[in-house]
Amino acid sequence: MEAADGVRPSEGRGVIHLLLSARRGETGASTIWEAVEAFDAAPDQQVIAFSVLGSDADVGLMALGPDLDALDLLVKAVLTGPVDPVDSFVSLTERSEYTSTEQDERDRLTSSGEPVTEEALAAWRERMEKYADARLHPDLPDRRMIAFYPMSKTRLPDANWYELDFEERKRLMQGHARIGRGYAGRVLQLITGSTGLDDWEWGVTLLADDPAVIKEIVYEMRFDPVSARYGEFGPFWVGLVMDVREALQRSGLG
Repeated sequence: MEAADGVRPSEGRGVIHLLLSARRGETGASTIWEAVEAFDAAPDQQVIAFSVLGSDADVGLMALGPDLDALDLLVKAVLTGPVDPVDSFVSLTERSEYTSTEQDERDRLTSSGEPVTEEALAAWRERMEKYADARLHPDLPDRRMIAFYPMSKTRLPDANWYELDFEERKRLMQGHARIGRGYAGRVLQLITGSTGLDDWEWGVTLLADDPAVIKEIVYEMRFDPVSARYGEFGPFWVGLVMDVREALQRSGLG
């Protein structure tokens, strides 16, 4: 079987987070940056490179694109350079199953005393289409910092997320989302799905200029029931976003 035509999900884009340890002093870093720059230059593909804070890894890459085959070729090319993999995460961009429906919007307008007009509903549909497109086909902005962590929902006997009915899960997630919307303009949040693709069920990527805001949003959300009662979290990775060549040079790879 050939992958010449690529492996493209029927909805969304592939996402790979790759954490690397540099073999300082070795040559061959050009293999990495050439692969990254070529991938990043192609349509609908993007790479965010960052210098990892702390000592658990040196360099991180977040790559997004519509073709999993192209993502795999990028990773394999990067790993031929003077680096060793520390961690990785595979996921897909996705729309939320808890997104408000048109009936929800009708109910909201009615409860607030606003007329339920076709004009109002058309405006709502346009907003929701833009929201869904931003989740499925993100073009991530330039920010100075990136944070990433994987997470899953619990299956504990007294806190099994998957035993809740849909309406209760939707109510909880919409409350969780309201907290995130309070950080609009300060933190960009991208939630990607990894159920069946990796050990965790979702990946959370945060982009911001202020490290204190990353700390603040994660802390506030911990008190929300979705996190406090039903959330399980993997390792956190935080880095300074920069050009891939600069990130490699900072890690001792010329």
